[in-house]
Amino acid sequence: MKKILSLAIVVFVVFQSASAQTAFKNMKYGHVVNVSLPEYMTRTLGLNDNASFQFHNVPKDVSGFIVEDNKEELIIADMKFADAQEFYDNFAKGFLEDQPSRKFSKPDVRKVNGNTYIHSDFSYFDEEAKLDIYYYVGVIETPTTFYKLICFTSSAQKETYKPDFDKIMMSIND
Repeated sequence: MKKILSLAIVVFVVFQSASAQTAFKNMKYGHVVNVSLPEYMTRTLGLNDNASFQFHNVPKDVSGFIVEDNKEELIIADMKFADAQEFYDNFAKGFLEDQPSRKFSKPDVRKVNGNTYIHSDFSYFDEEAKLDIYYYVGVIETPTTFYKLICFTSSAQKETYKPDFDKIMMSIND
């Protein structure tokens, strides 16, 4: 009986001291993102595998999505950007680059409530669909995250939906 009790005490002390030597640190992940959508838009899936939030209206032929890039995770992946402009430039240079008819506007930069918002219009002629496609491309920088907003519709509907796309972009914050 003494041997069993002694063995139990030894096992308890060993496990207790092993767990007592393990330090823990608190970590946080994820956060709340605010975005406002026009009432005619609904959430969806399947537009972009990297998107954290996707929306569309099929009858109106208008869609969009948001991709989040956490700054800390970008640094871990050896992708450090000095600011929103550098992040935008890196993204925009490759956006639709395989489309020979690609056109894009000069970026519009705004700073609101400590966040930076950059937007450009992109378009190209889709040979398969025989249609000019319009893209509203926005980059938003908050203290912790870069967001890419990509909204699209036909170029014929650009003037109708661009003001709504702009309001969506300006509503994104965390």
